[in-house]
Amino acid sequence: MFPDLFAYTWVLWLVITVVAVVLELVTLSLVFAMIAVGSLVGGLGTWLLGWSAPLQVVAAAVLSALLVFLIRPVLYRALVAGRPRALTNVDALHGMSARATASFVDGTGYARLANGETWTARLDDRHEHEPVGVGTRLTVVGIDGATAVVAPVPAPTPGTGATP
Repeated sequence: MFPDLFAYTWVLWLVITVVAVVLELVTLSLVFAMIAVGSLVGGLGTWLLGWSAPLQVVAAAVLSALLVFLIRPVLYRALVAGRPRALTNVDALHGMSARATASFVDGTGYARLANGETWTARLDDRHEHEPVGVGTRLTVVGIDGATAVVAPVPAPTPGTGATP
């Protein structure tokens, strides 16, 4: 009356493989790629050899775990080797140019960064007593909480276009 469901476990292994591949395309972490290979080779491969369903699951799990813990780190290092780390969030602000949007009073004011954000800003320790007017060019030298620590950019030397 009912078909032998274990005769169709190959479909389950293909579904697991396809789902893992789709998840890998979304996450790009190489974990689901290793699970896809483990389920394809360990699960479907052992089904083709005629192993029982529990042994197929064990083979797929063991192979997936071995791939995740042994092969993935090697592949990941090979993919990112030689590439500089992409700076994000606050790390990307260091060295960014800015303009004062208000005159600084007692070393604090507001600055519009090159990325369009306006930050509360304070002058760094070496320049805290220098006058900073509206439109003064600044450089971000650090971030202190929600305050950008900035330093004025020296004006170009007249006639040369170079900064001193």
